[in-house]
Amino acid sequence: MSGTEVTVVRIYTSEGQGQADNLLKRLHDWEHVRGVTVYRGIAGFGASGKVHTAKLVDLALDLPIIVEFFDAPDKVAAILEHLSADIKPGHMLSWTAQVND
Repeated sequence: MSGTEVTVVRIYTSEGQGQADNLLKRLHDWEHVRGVTVYRGIAGFGASGKVHTAKLVDLALDLPIIVEFFDAPDKVAAILEHLSADIKPGHMLSWTAQVND
């Protein structure tokens, strides 16, 4: 497959932490990345082991959120440096991919 090499980043957070909106705004307004998607999970758990699920009886939801974005490798490296102080260790993944031209 031919294409342009990019770096994809996935950041794991939760609704209760309120990071998703800030990340989306930063990636759009400040960093100008090529693409961002925010996923809202229906269930999940993290280091605490506490399971969070989407049920009608829940009054205060604290569901898992994934913020995923991609751009050129050098641009993403700089962005990761900027974000490293704000994202918990072990909550940010990155990998190389090809985007179709």
